Amino acid sequence: MYYRLSDNIALRSWKFVPRAYYIKNDPYAKGLTQEEFELMLRCDGLQDLEPSAALDALKSRGLIEECERGDTPSEWSAYKSYEHRYFPKMNFMITGKCNYNCLHCFNAADNAPIMTEWSFEDIIKLLDEARDCGVNAFTITGGEPMIHPRFMDIVREIHKRGMFVEELNTNGFFLTQRILDEFKEISCFPLIKISFDGIGCHDWMRNREGAQQQALDAIELCVKNGFKVMSQTQVHRKNLHTLIPTAKKLNEIGVSTLRLIRTTDAPRWHQNAPDSCLELEEYYERMLEFMSEYKDSGMDMDIIIWQFMRAYPKSKSYTLDAVLCKSGDYKPTDPMCKGNRGMIGVTSSGDIVPCLQMSGYFEQNGIHLGNLHKTPLKELLTDGDYMKLVCTNLHKMKKNNEKCANCRYFKYCNGGCPALGLLYSPDVRGFYGSDISKCLFYENGWYHKARDTMSGWTNSSQIDELE
Repeated sequence: MYYRLSDNIALRSWKFVPRAYYIKNDPYAKGLTQEEFELMLRCDGLQDLEPSAALDALKSRGLIEECERGDTPSEWSAYKSYEHRYFPKMNFMITGKCNYNCLHCFNAADNAPIMTEWSFEDIIKLLDEARDCGVNAFTITGGEPMIHPRFMDIVREIHKRGMFVEELNTNGFFLTQRILDEFKEISCFPLIKISFDGIGCHDWMRNREGAQQQALDAIELCVKNGFKVMSQTQVHRKNLHTLIPTAKKLNEIGVSTLRLIRTTDAPRWHQNAPDSCLELEEYYERMLEFMSEYKDSGMDMDIIIWQFMRAYPKSKSYTLDAVLCKSGDYKPTDPMCKGNRGMIGVTSSGDIVPCLQMSGYFEQNGIHLGNLHKTPLKELLTDGDYMKLVCTNLHKMKKNNEKCANCRYFKYCNGGCPALGLLYSPDVRGFYGSDISKCLFYENGWYHKARDTMSGWTNSSQIDELE
């Protein structure tokens, strides 16, 4: 009998990930055993294979299908091997331009508007390189990405190459029924992440009159068309009073997830609102006050509190972001940041960065790890400063940070967020600064305060030694 890879399955190999497959529209590759991998290699529509329990198992999992002789796998499905390390995702800032001039923008090194933008021709070249490196999923961001004159063409070109847009970050201004219809025509259903900074505060934060109503209209339009929406809300001293009313409004119009983000001490925010940034423990305290009211409100939106907590009302469960490893799970060979290790950050000027939240800091301090207008993606993913940084493991982190090396909580927090470590501990050599927000979390009892606030809900990131 003849077998082929199913159309939604792609067989892949990378350095250190030799046997894996992608499922269409799932960003991360899944592992295979040696036997499974070798058998799937033979499912090419050309080899006559004897039926077996192993083939039946692959077929039952939807990985292969019976076919006529000569019915070979699609170009996307066919086996491909890459010499470099595995990177499944790209966070692509296609333009730095924006129709707003937000007071807090972390992409900026100062208060001047960003004017850099990828040409369509250079984007096509990068998309070809990304495909040829095994990248699978894209987050499209800006600036305001939909301001790019070829925005829909870019989305189409990603999908033409067998990759897909997983997330779209937008202020919502340019979202229309026509755009959503075009998304649906090419089976593009990204999570649409729309900024909304609080009822009565959004216009000020976005520096644009009418921005609040435009964002709410865009959210309702997306929900009506069946797209999942995450609302991303900056949190600072000026909008704390709006958080519960804002949550009620967003829950009412069908937002699936509300992400609350402490407005970080980025260069532009310091210039525009220097007294508005919450201190780290003040942020924890205010977020627990919010959750204390939210958990008993009857609202069912999931809540992500940046660098602190994720709460799931439907299952009455939560996790704590400072707990990256539960008891007994610590591995010194794990990367310093699993997010950086899995997603390539690309700025509007072509720089490759560990995460776009670092981009303004990097620009301000003249830090450059490589530029995709000058160096092919494959080369940057093979060797150089970028790879040295994103592949740094926890063992090396401890060797270069005395505080972390001697901390009893390191095996749980894994050093926290490298971007915050860079921001708050610039005196530490290299990129091994302490994320003091995690230090405060453990040293000052915020694990227990969070647990007590969420009493009655299941803690999915429980640390046995702290119970």
